[in-house]
Amino acid sequence: MRADAAALPHPRLRPGVLRYHGYRLTVARPRLEVPVGAVTLVLGFGAPVRVSGPGQETTTLVSLIGGLTTLPAVGEHLGAGAGIEILVTPWAAFRLLGVEQHTLARRCTAPGALPGGERWLRLAEALEELPHWRARFALLDRTLSAWLDAGPAWSPRVEYAWRFLERSGGGVPVRRLAAEVGWSERQVQSRFREQVGLTPKEAARVVRLQRVVRLLTSGLSQAETAARCGFYDQAHLSGEFHAMTGRTPGAFTAARAAVASPGADDRLGGAVTSLLL
Repeated sequence: MRADAAALPHPRLRPGVLRYHGYRLTVARPRLEVPVGAVTLVLGFGAPVRVSGPGQETTTLVSLIGGLTTLPAVGEHLGAGAGIEILVTPWAAFRLLGVEQHTLARRCTAPGALPGGERWLRLAEALEELPHWRARFALLDRTLSAWLDAGPAWSPRVEYAWRFLERSGGGVPVRRLAAEVGWSERQVQSRFREQVGLTPKEAARVVRLQRVVRLLTSGLSQAETAARCGFYDQAHLSGEFHAMTGRTPGAFTAARAAVASPGADDRLGGAVTSLLL
């Protein structure tokens, strides 16, 4: 799903709302999506998207919410269509969507299935009626600002804990993370379940995977990447990589290198998110 238009949300929405991607498709190749530290909201205007992958039921939806996961997924547009993809931090998604994030994790959910979810369907219809992307992004800025203001508050300690995980490259054990934010391990587990959707250990795996794919796709060897990212050895890295992407490190990097503009379809700046199939 290559973006026809992309924009940063209004500064008032950041850093919770990360990016807008507007797209219009006639024919699209399937894409492998690897785990990233963002919740995906797709408000579609046309043909549905079919999403499949290990550990989840195949879903076919025009609009969807993709929660955090440690598993890969394949998305395929079933015909011509258009829409906007919104990338949101998990704690902002907790406030914006009004549901505990574990209910969205490891699956794709129809926005209309959420409590009060009809407002997302009305928003998609309003976006479709606007004449250009700039007007659509402006409507999103106004609407999401109001919905964030009205949503349940997230814990600043959860956000801090996630940032701490990111700075460590996913190498912080739960005990140290709990000490860093001043909670018990049980409190950290509970708040992550509520406002992130994954356990702290699972969240650390996602953060570490993103560091791994960045290093590998920049040309670093598997052995050196394993050493830098805290794996026991290259075989340990390869097993974890395959579990989370469905590909070996060599196959993944070779497939990325074979594409003329390998980063053009990535959904999040600074992250390796996608692989055209």
